Amino acid sequence: MRIVIVALAVGLLQPCHAQANGAGSEPAISARPSAPPGGWTLTLGAAPVFSPAWQGSKDMALSIFPDLRVNYGDTIFASVPDGLGWNALNRAGWKAGPIAKLSFGRNEDNGGSPFLLSGGSDALLGLGDIPATAELGGFVEKRWGTIGQWRVRAEVRRGFGGHEGVLADGSISYQVRLDRTIMSFGPRATAASGGFMRVYFGMDAGQSQRSGLAQYRPDGGLLSYGIGGTLVWPLNQRNTVTLFTGLDRLGTL
Repeated sequence: MRIVIVALAVGLLQPCHAQANGAGSEPAISARPSAPPGGWTLTLGAAPVFSPAWQGSKDMALSIFPDLRVNYGDTIFASVPDGLGWNALNRAGWKAGPIAKLSFGRNEDNGGSPFLLSGGSDALLGLGDIPATAELGGFVEKRWGTIGQWRVRAEVRRGFGGHEGVLADGSISYQVRLDRTIMSFGPRATAASGGFMRVYFGMDAGQSQRSGLAQYRPDGGLLSYGIGGTLVWPLNQRNTVTLFTGLDRLGTL
């Protein structure tokens, strides 16, 4: 089963003291004008996302997510996709520290998140909603190359709330600059424990009775693997357009 995500984020940069690089998933090669490295940066925007209604669904949906990003120098970062994190280690191309993310859960009526605009799926009726989940853990990242164009990153997080499983993300990416535009792309994969798999893909007795589907109790393992890409296009000193896309395949469930 493929998981295809295409999204476009348009952001307005509102710096207290602008910085050259973000602390989360911002490019190592800055697409922004040079600026002092310290101080707070606030970016406001919206990200329309066209993707499967739920992970593994054949039905597509359009959602629009708020794209709020807050950074303090190259130390603290916070955004919807990157979560809230602290670069406790930040030297010689290495970054590492704690991270917290929010998973918005899943609605059985349409399979989507609270930000669903159109589309969706009714294939989950009878399975119940999955509440939002706080995921807490840590990350480590290494950049190398003449201008830091290579990056390898790993995250491990444990869920509290909608699921109480463990997720492990890994990725490798390469960045290239074309004039002011920054492109990055590379492979990625996610593994999950049985606690996560059973919430999102399992079928207990009650769910089986309500939906008419057979009971199923998956174990932990490879959740998905694929490739992703990002394009950052600065319009001017205050406005940036970001396009990100990905193609992933579910692992053995």
